[in-house]
Amino acid sequence: MKPSVKFALSVLAYLIPTMILGMVWHFIFFKELYESFGIYNRMDPIVPLGMTSMLIQGIIISYLYPFYSRENNTVMQGIKFGLIVGLFLYSVSTIANAAKINVAPMPTWFLIQLLFHLIQFVVAGALIGWIHAKK
Repeated sequence: MKPSVKFALSVLAYLIPTMILGMVWHFIFFKELYESFGIYNRMDPIVPLGMTSMLIQGIIISYLYPFYSRENNTVMQGIKFGLIVGLFLYSVSTIANAAKINVAPMPTWFLIQLLFHLIQFVVAGALIGWIHAKK
């Protein structure tokens, strides 16, 4: 598979599950919990901005993965990469926000965000690893 095809598929492998998980997680399963945190207070989220953010993340992650990967790519290697990137984004989206914004209860905020990021980056990492694996 051409590198440009792997890149495009990797972007989609991040974008699609992240979009689906994000919408279901934040707007359906845990809507009331996130509202109770008081951290997300826009009545009508601007979905195109969220999509743009995810697209930028997907492009950067897909660009960086070949620098991390080895000759014998595996799904597990993709998951490890996903968890490294996920920890970085967790520090920005969760820990830094808790430092700047009054979110309560903070332990619940940290836990729910940790679970979200674990699912997000295990799935995306596995898909990216699979795309880059020798078939």
